[in-house]
Amino acid sequence: MRWALVKVCLAVTVMVVVAFAVPLGLVVKEMARDRALTNAERIAAGIGPALAITTDAEQLERAVGSTEAGAGGRIAVHVPRGSAEGMSAVRIGEPRAGGADVERASGAGTSSLVEVAGGHALLQPIAVEGDRVAVVEVFVPAGELTEGVTLAWLVLAGVGLALVAGSVAVADRLGTRMVRPARRLAGAAHDLGEGKLGVRVEESGPSELRSAAVAFNSMADQVALLLANERELAADLSHRLRTPLTVLRLNAASLGDSGAAEQTRQAVAQLEREIDQIIAAVREQRGRPAGQQAAAVAGCDVSAVIRERMEFWSALAEDERRSARLAGVDRPAQVPVARAELVAAVDALIGNVFRHTPEGTDFSVDVHHAGDAVIVLASDAGPGIRDPEAALTRGLGQGGPGSTGLGLDIVRRVAESTGGDVRIGRSVLGGAEIRLWLALRPGPAAADGERRRQRHRVVRGRRGRAADGATAGPGADDGGGAGAAAPGTGRGAGKGGGTGASGPGTGAAGTGPGAAAGAGAGARRA
Repeated sequence: MRWALVKVCLAVTVMVVVAFAVPLGLVVKEMARDRALTNAERIAAGIGPALAITTDAEQLERAVGSTEAGAGGRIAVHVPRGSAEGMSAVRIGEPRAGGADVERASGAGTSSLVEVAGGHALLQPIAVEGDRVAVVEVFVPAGELTEGVTLAWLVLAGVGLALVAGSVAVADRLGTRMVRPARRLAGAAHDLGEGKLGVRVEESGPSELRSAAVAFNSMADQVALLLANERELAADLSHRLRTPLTVLRLNAASLGDSGAAEQTRQAVAQLEREIDQIIAAVREQRGRPAGQQAAAVAGCDVSAVIRERMEFWSALAEDERRSARLAGVDRPAQVPVARAELVAAVDALIGNVFRHTPEGTDFSVDVHHAGDAVIVLASDAGPGIRDPEAALTRGLGQGGPGSTGLGLDIVRRVAESTGGDVRIGRSVLGGAEIRLWLALRPGPAAADGERRRQRHRVVRGRRGRAADGATAGPGADDGGGAGAAAPGTGRGAGKGGGTGASGPGTGAAGTGPGAAAGAGAGARRA
């Protein structure tokens, strides 16, 4: 905007200078010409009295030589021959005009200007004795016709350039006054988009920008308030889960000493820990200043987490006659992700296979160690994913009953928190392959991941949240949650072994840890 204003002022000033300077320059040139011709006429008129007295060549030559122009050889006198005896033709000086030009001037009786070598010649007719008309020729050099024109033009050009420079300087100052508040507003908007909720804009500059700054500050206050309310709501909802969780824990305590009962009690304890972590995290965020709510991540070992979760899912895989292959977990791989978050992501990847592929479908989990990243590949021999883009968009998965479309979104957010990403393709087994890329050294890419998460939140806000599963117990959520239930053989409405983000589900007519909609982690697939 600043340079646009400067260009406009520059164009307008140049047009004004040209509109005035060009005509003024032409007028100066014409005035110099008129001045030179007027001087020549004055010189010619000075010879007139001498011609009126005598036409003697010697006397006329003395009269011509007494003038400055005559001494310089610029005056010539043409006296024609008379009809009376003794009136011979007289030529004084060095003539430059042709004889025909002199005769025409003598016959016309008015002065005329003819072009000659090196300039112009003014022919001034003067009546002398014997009814003759003498012609005084005054030579005007070309330099006299343009004398002072060049200097005048240079002065005009200097004045014009000074006007242009002055207008550009003034426009630049005005543009700076307008652009500086706009840049501050743009910088504040960028900082707000990066999560710095405490940023505000100084209300200065033109009235329009001041109004924009007031509106931005109001919007930032509203965003901070909405986020604070959202944290309060998360804390309230987590706290409300304590009552049904207590009932669930008491019921689990009465299941006896079987392996399934012990697994159920472990899942309930893990779910309770997860709820405590949510409440603590919300309180910690609430106690920090706005814009400074990024917590340090202790990190965890990917290989250890995957071995633990594969062991957890192995019982259900055996029950459904699935062949599970695990590779690349023999060496540790530390990543900057909280253990609870990575457990949720791994459960979402594995549970995705159980929920959306037929029984007996083989799958594998591979860990690859790159120089700056750890790559987790979850592959299966199922039908694949029809719409990978929708599968990675929060709330848009088409996982069927009990699916809220959040499973792969959990995986994506974990990857983007490190600066990595999630890709969906076709596996060598023939089904879907989900690649989880975890960067080891978060840098500028992590900021890009944060911006991608913000864009996903915008899409989620526009399209609405999907409804949670209606037919499952607490274990029917999409998830990949850390507290997935252990596989079991309960005789509920759903098949045993179903898991979810929040913990164990309870069948409609039995006590097995199965989710109502069937087995699987409930991770959202297309």
